[in-house]
Amino acid sequence: MNGAPRRRILLIAEAANPEWVSVPLVGWSMAEALRDVADVHIVTQIRNRDAFLRAGLIEGRDFTPIDSERVAAPAYRIAGLLRGGSGKGWTTVTAIQSLVYPHFERLVWRHFGKALRRGDYDIVHRLTPLSPTAYGPLARLCRKAGVPFILGPLNGGLPWPEQFESERRQEKEWLSYIRNLYRLLPNRRATFAAARAIIAGSRHTASEVPPQFAEKVIYMPENGIDPARFGESASPPNDGILRLCFIGRLVPYKGADMAITAALPLLRGGGAHLDILGEGPQRAQLEALVAREGVGAAVTFHGWVDHAHIQNIASRCAVFLFPSVREFGGGAVLEAMALGLAPVVVDHGGPGELVAMGGGIAVPVGDRSSIIDALTQTLRRLASDAEEAAAIGRAAQTWARRKLTWPAKAKAMATIYEWVLGNDTEKPHPY
Repeated sequence: MNGAPRRRILLIAEAANPEWVSVPLVGWSMAEALRDVADVHIVTQIRNRDAFLRAGLIEGRDFTPIDSERVAAPAYRIAGLLRGGSGKGWTTVTAIQSLVYPHFERLVWRHFGKALRRGDYDIVHRLTPLSPTAYGPLARLCRKAGVPFILGPLNGGLPWPEQFESERRQEKEWLSYIRNLYRLLPNRRATFAAARAIIAGSRHTASEVPPQFAEKVIYMPENGIDPARFGESASPPNDGILRLCFIGRLVPYKGADMAITAALPLLRGGGAHLDILGEGPQRAQLEALVAREGVGAAVTFHGWVDHAHIQNIASRCAVFLFPSVREFGGGAVLEAMALGLAPVVVDHGGPGELVAMGGGIAVPVGDRSSIIDALTQTLRRLASDAEEAAAIGRAAQTWARRKLTWPAKAKAMATIYEWVLGNDTEKPHPY
């Protein structure tokens, strides 16, 4: 790749917004990082336009907003009615968004089709949506125009552990029982066939790609680290107390109740303190649990914390305790690793994959009592050997900052661009 010219990339990022979190922040962060390694023009949905302008990008030169609201706005309203409550029913929301997404790609082609046929761009890269259930006509149209198309990262669809069916129902995930019907979508196989590369954000999503397209699949976690937001290093007080933190929505499947219960022996004896960063419908129940167990002085509920300020609290801890049983990417785990916290997670989905690559402790997924028992044993061990937790955190931090900052990911993506263009003969394996 040394000496390679800057490639002209038409970057499709329907969801990309520097002022939001989750998928829009992933889309924005990766798009911004790619601007340092390629000549990128971002195509996004009109709802992101004002945030792009506030961030200093110039419309027409740096980005183009696509107004698909005639179809998208009613779909969002329908999704809001069907999801079963704020923050619930994400499979339903994703399904409705996937049904209307092809309209967005048709509008993109209407706007950029002539430029693509003219050869104004070397590659079209669809960065978001991340969902592996959203497909449109753009890949095959690009193939007809002779422009390589890259899809991904894709991530989603992680199965619910069978031991947590009640949590599945509480999240109103009724549609998840028939999720696999998405494989019948008309554009899915055509998109895989037309794409030059398919980037999978998780091992599970990679396994859902039909075998005949496996040679195109490249694994790359979709989450990344903003060094400005997660540039501090863990420095817990040297007072003999194991400092723990949990970061996430306070909903049953995230496992904050399991974190508290697992830590109770240490919390009662003054051997640990737990910081809980997040808000959600489970908060009152969690506070009642803490009060009932008499450990109120050892647990601090911080409520919702602005993403930019999370490190100010988390960096005072040594261990990131996160027993969520359904995480696609595990962005909070990655951010904790970047701060130098030792991650203790459940080995299911993104968190287990990140820990396997970068360091940490993943307890086996099982029923609630087995997870709690395994976590309790792990915490006791770390409390008795502060250096073990510190060493795990240092190793995780070194790996995360070397491999998964947004600039590092952009450089890895640039190697994929060169492979797609035929300039590197060996398929890249960045992770």
